[in-house]
Amino acid sequence: MRRRIMVALLWAFGRLPRGVRRRIVRAVSPKYTVGALCMVRRDDGSVLLVRHSYNKRWGTLGGLAKPGEPPEVAAVRETREESGLDVVVVGEPTVIVLPDLRRVDVVYLARPAAHCDPDSARPTSAEILETRWFPPGEAPELSADTASAWTALARTGLIERPGQLPG
Repeated sequence: MRRRIMVALLWAFGRLPRGVRRRIVRAVSPKYTVGALCMVRRDDGSVLLVRHSYNKRWGTLGGLAKPGEPPEVAAVRETREESGLDVVVVGEPTVIVLPDLRRVDVVYLARPAAHCDPDSARPTSAEILETRWFPPGEAPELSADTASAWTALARTGLIERPGQLPG
């Protein structure tokens, strides 16, 4: 009986105009925000990390995408807003789904743009207290979000696994 009802409902749903179907799906689907993060690496392998005003551990540059903004654009924008550094995305991103937080993080590896001096990275946002380049194998104590993002990016083979994860 349940199966018949479900089939009938799906049949009726399939006959609705596309716009109506989309509105119904959006109304009953969980809402997620999209975070866009950049793991910025120099040619010598050093990684740029930041200390946020709200976390003692080191983290990545990035933030939430604006409505309708592609994650790659958001990651580059957030990096510039927080560090003053222009970057270029390298390779394909990795995605982390955080259902409890109702957030999807899109994590990119990036390098400083050719016209930028990587050492010019400075805190340019009230939420950033410090920026620092860490050489390979010398990762500081990382925030949980950053450790997850770095580990996920390392699975792609674009970057090595961090030397130290949060304790």
